[in-house]
Amino acid sequence: MMRAPNKSASEKIASFVMSFDPSVISPSLRHVAARAIYDTLICAVAGAREPASVIALKYAQGHTSPRMATAWATGDRLSVEMAALVNGTTGHALDFDDVSSPLRGHPTVAMIPALLALGESIGAQGREIINAYVVGFEVTLRLARAMVDDHYAKGWHSTASIASFGATAACAYLLKLSHDQIVNALGVTVSQIAGTRQNFGTMSKPLQAGQANAIALRAVSLAELGFDASADAMDGKQGYTALYADGIDIHLQLDSLGQLPLELERSGLEIKKYPLCYATHRTIDGLLDILKEYPLMLEDIESVEITTNFRATVPLIYQHPQTGLEGKFSMQYAVTAALLDGEVLLSSFEDQAVQRPSVQAFLSKVKVTEGPPPMFPRWAKIRVLLGNGQIIERRVESLRGSTEHPLSDDALIEKGVDCLSYGGQTNCARDLANSCFAMDHLPVSALIAALTGRENANYASGSVNTFLEAGRASILAYQAST
Repeated sequence: MMRAPNKSASEKIASFVMSFDPSVISPSLRHVAARAIYDTLICAVAGAREPASVIALKYAQGHTSPRMATAWATGDRLSVEMAALVNGTTGHALDFDDVSSPLRGHPTVAMIPALLALGESIGAQGREIINAYVVGFEVTLRLARAMVDDHYAKGWHSTASIASFGATAACAYLLKLSHDQIVNALGVTVSQIAGTRQNFGTMSKPLQAGQANAIALRAVSLAELGFDASADAMDGKQGYTALYADGIDIHLQLDSLGQLPLELERSGLEIKKYPLCYATHRTIDGLLDILKEYPLMLEDIESVEITTNFRATVPLIYQHPQTGLEGKFSMQYAVTAALLDGEVLLSSFEDQAVQRPSVQAFLSKVKVTEGPPPMFPRWAKIRVLLGNGQIIERRVESLRGSTEHPLSDDALIEKGVDCLSYGGQTNCARDLANSCFAMDHLPVSALIAALTGRENANYASGSVNTFLEAGRASILAYQAST
């Protein structure tokens, strides 16, 4: 039963999920969501051959359930929960997927693998997936705004430890669970939730993103069957916020759930240009701009000093990385790779690239410090000291790929070309993008068929041109609105 007048956090989220009206999602916002889905898919394909992805798939093979779904990069048929675990892990394996600054993490990869697996298994329409994604994004970002700063600084990995609630709300919306079932599902999520930044630079970091999806599906599946949990599991005296956020009050943010502008518009999404931790991207942008003006060689440089906004370097836990995974969380390596190679690509994070003697020798020449509070707005200051005494400085605030300066659709598709090639796929990146951009007009099964190249009995091949044209129309409508 719902309590009145003082609802718990779980009850407030459930009320929002039950009452959400998808008509408030504008066409341009629907396209933002479709772009996020495309970005997640291509990153998963690119990451499919990473050791974490291969091992996760081996673990998942053989698990069966009444609901089955597809592993995006291989076409394997897995249980819904295992498909979400594998696709979430592969989608985050290269750390190339989208981010949200207010979350300090990766919202889409924590939700879309679960939503597409569930949607595929129940025959959902693409439009329903976007609606559910917006619901989950709203819950995730409201919780993040309430608690993420200290929560993340203490070592929690917010992609898993916060976004799992958004994934649960999204899946509950897609399944049309009752109010009490949603409350129970959120409580079951509390029983499972975890994720630590100490695992950054290891296979367990992307696993935590996969686990966010599996947690959500397990929670809604149990709740659908009648499994219960405390209505106070999120904000009770021994609940989630007491343990994970020092009892911080999250109700002010939850009371504004669904208020316009929606969080997807207010916070936006940031699409990565470089396949490593987002905390390095302003620095990389600035260094690459410097190299366009000054044809520097690594041996010309005496040292590099990087200063960033407060707490920007918290996830950068490796000063002397030895592997590609460690290099993804190292400002020292980001600086060195950019200066040595003049670019930062997927191949920059192969172990042998990090282990080059010239790289290892230069790492100690990169000094990194943070400025005083506040955390926002975010910025990076670069100071390059040359051997001849010259000093080159840059301050970078705007970031390519950010909400303020988003990648164009064409640039996003070019990222897809690189990702699909890196993952060994021959799919056309533009056709896959168009199928994502046309999700409002497609069943989920058609998107999975376009991704895997597998024939779909429920989707006539003669309709291909129809959905590609719908995708192109979506692009034109988005461009006109912006």
